[in-house]
Amino acid sequence: MGRPPAAVVFVTGSKITENAKKSLASLKRENPRLEPTLAIIQDGDVGFEWVHTASLTRPPHPELWPWLYHPTGCDGNQFWAGISALTQVSVLFRKAHNDPMTQEMNKSFAREIGLRVIHICLPEGSSKDEIVNEILRLNEDPNVQGLALDLPENLYSSKVLNAVKPEKDVDGVSDVNLGLLVRGDTYDCLVPPTVCAVMELLEDLGGKMVLLVGVGGAVGAALQCVLQQEGAATLTCRWKAPQLQSQLQHADVVVLGSTKPDDVPVSWIKPGTTIISFSRDLLSEKHNYGQQNNHAAENAVGSLAIAMRMQNMVKNTERWIQSQHYRKWDLCCLKLQPLTPVPSDIEISRAQSPKAVDVLAKEIGLLTDEIEIYGQTKAKVRLSLLERLKDQPDGKYVLVAGITPTPLGEGKSTVTIGLVQALTAHLNINSFACLRQPSQGPTFGVKGGAAGGGYAQVIPMEEFNLHLTGDIHAITAANNLLAAAIDARILHENTQSDKALYSRLVPVVNGVRVFSAIQLARLRRLGINKTDPGTLTEEEISKFVRLDIDPSTITWQRVVDTNDRFLRKITVGQANTEKGFVRQAQFDIAVASEIMAILALTTSLQDMKERLGKMVVANDKKGEPVTAEDLGVTGALTVLMKDAIKPTLMQTLEGTPVFVHAGPFANIAHGNSSVLADKIALKLVGEKGFVVTEAGFGADIGMEKFFNIKCRTSGLVPSVVVLVATVRALKMHGGGPNVTAGAPLKKEYTEENLQLVADGCCNLQKQIQITQLFGVPVVVALNVFKTDSPAEVDLVCEIAKQSGAFDAVPCNHWSAGGRGAVKLAQAVEKAANQKNTFKYLYSLELPIVEKIRIIAQKVYGAQDIELSPTAQSQVDQYTRQGFGNLPILMYEPVLELDSSTLWLER
Repeated sequence: MGRPPAAVVFVTGSKITENAKKSLASLKRENPRLEPTLAIIQDGDVGFEWVHTASLTRPPHPELWPWLYHPTGCDGNQFWAGISALTQVSVLFRKAHNDPMTQEMNKSFAREIGLRVIHICLPEGSSKDEIVNEILRLNEDPNVQGLALDLPENLYSSKVLNAVKPEKDVDGVSDVNLGLLVRGDTYDCLVPPTVCAVMELLEDLGGKMVLLVGVGGAVGAALQCVLQQEGAATLTCRWKAPQLQSQLQHADVVVLGSTKPDDVPVSWIKPGTTIISFSRDLLSEKHNYGQQNNHAAENAVGSLAIAMRMQNMVKNTERWIQSQHYRKWDLCCLKLQPLTPVPSDIEISRAQSPKAVDVLAKEIGLLTDEIEIYGQTKAKVRLSLLERLKDQPDGKYVLVAGITPTPLGEGKSTVTIGLVQALTAHLNINSFACLRQPSQGPTFGVKGGAAGGGYAQVIPMEEFNLHLTGDIHAITAANNLLAAAIDARILHENTQSDKALYSRLVPVVNGVRVFSAIQLARLRRLGINKTDPGTLTEEEISKFVRLDIDPSTITWQRVVDTNDRFLRKITVGQANTEKGFVRQAQFDIAVASEIMAILALTTSLQDMKERLGKMVVANDKKGEPVTAEDLGVTGALTVLMKDAIKPTLMQTLEGTPVFVHAGPFANIAHGNSSVLADKIALKLVGEKGFVVTEAGFGADIGMEKFFNIKCRTSGLVPSVVVLVATVRALKMHGGGPNVTAGAPLKKEYTEENLQLVADGCCNLQKQIQITQLFGVPVVVALNVFKTDSPAEVDLVCEIAKQSGAFDAVPCNHWSAGGRGAVKLAQAVEKAANQKNTFKYLYSLELPIVEKIRIIAQKVYGAQDIELSPTAQSQVDQYTRQGFGNLPILMYEPVLELDSSTLWLER
């Protein structure tokens, strides 16, 4: 042709690959369990299309030679070894959908770098909606850090491209990534690999004129933007434009985005121009090299662009790792405008407009598929989150406990909520409140709800206090199913033969009897190692079918979540169909069910199933325990509880996150919210964040159980205890008149009385001492009422510090929201950095009586204990049945450590 050939060198992704490999290796050393994964979605079409071209500057990596393109009959290694003799090459990048070679190139580069690549091949002819559904699934897969699309051109719609999460868009073609690129935020976006490949081929663009002919779409827009950012002047033109010849004559670089028409001669392009073609054909005229060499170049550039994709993937992985580290939430807190006088709780709650719960979930780092939305303000959080964040360090763990309360309560819930509002909304520290779900019994009684009060509340309070997401109703259903199973089993065993019972328990289905898994487990417990129902002897059948429950030992009662006093003692079995088998029973409040205690202590669905199966409901006539597993209802109970196991996400008045989950009473169970809520929250807040939970009743009851029972189960170590006190309660413990719910306070509580306060501080001092038994720093939060005088407040804080508290802070969160608890939050933050020597009060290996003695002496101040004959008999029975190594759940009724107890102790 007489045109001077341009000097050309070959480019491959080897250097890029090597850099990416080093970067990823470094990330893996720091994160040993890291397995970054790129998902590539393809349709079922096996065809391929030629879509990109560029110039080569050096041969492809030798490891790629055997399987890169080479002419038929020619050895790939020999072909590529000689390709460097070429003096001029125009380059074509082939992009194939479902092309085996492209797949292999992706996998080979990934293997070399250390990435995992999965190809999702959708059925041929998949619609855009089907592709989008698959994209959305992969968007929410925490094991996939990058997502790419290799689809036919007709499927690349805006809907499909923008369905890919921007942070997973390794091809950089979503509107968000392109927008960031145009704005110049190259650090926050991913540049399309093809654009990166083109830029890799071009050097020193400053001041050069680059003409883009027939280049459109996302890649064209991104290329033009990057070229301009590198200092080049760019023009775009269509093939049929009248000014095309003039622009080609002046361009230093020409990028061809589609096939050149025959009526556009090559002579229009000035000699020495760099040409990069994105089209199937190069130029219509013949070149001084063969078509085979042209194809060889095509595949080499393909490897370069794929290497750029992998480089984007490594960049994505770095960002993903950073996102797993502690970060301050980008939380949009709700503004408060406290009024004076403070309106009623319901008025305050309804005056605030909560943010949508899906917005809150996104702000705190939850993925879309990790929440199940209930209305606008509540959402269940799935336990899969724990697997995703398993390597995330836990935050600081804070327990809110209290001194012995008056019947009016001293504000542990309001302190808990006020504290997290102060931490997050005012100090910009990630924090989570974890609260118990209230029972409808107290809610409709004198005590009322448990959503907090004043300007420290969970909202909407009606949603919080009533029904929530149905967890208590699920417990009621599961509890009463088990109660029904007990009475039904007694009836059937009293009225049927062994053979009839066996046929009922192991029925013939399609001519075959088969043991269920739970029945096989029962056989093993009985020492019967058989799996064929037809091989059991009559004696073995009798042992298998008869539980021989002693009705007088049944401890499992029916429940209802209402204070219905007329159900406290009932008679069951009076219908004629029950054949005279009547017995006295009772209804308990729903949250008193052992299932509620299990929900609060469980650590996984499997753990809950095992715990439900171990529940002892009665003894048999030989004195051996009968469990839910023996009754064969464990699976049914677990299914009824499968949604209740998920914590419920809500928010405070200032828009900070709250988990509401489980609500066992502290006088009949351990009195704490769930282990799962705490564990999930500790992951979400990150290592510098705080999770604040509370314990029921006074510290001697709720806190003792929190440490000795809940912390043993969870393995979590508390950082700080916040001990809530009020001047009102201290005056009562100092000898003031009784405080009665619903009655006006006596003048002793509305007027300054320093002597009553000083005398009552013995209760505060004892609770501080109890906290110190466990080696955890304690901060006293004095919940200030408008009737408290400054002198009374100062006196309490001074005595608390002298008694060993790390700090003592007056709080006004009830009237001022989080702003009124900022000093408390600062004190808690400082205390959390103190040395923590947490320890349990007793070893589980000690005998039951010895564990009781330790609690009675160290917590309640007893000199010693003496068991009644009945109590000693029960202890002996529990030990014989194998329950001697469990924690002890014990409490002193009514006011626990009241003033008379403490005076007697001294």
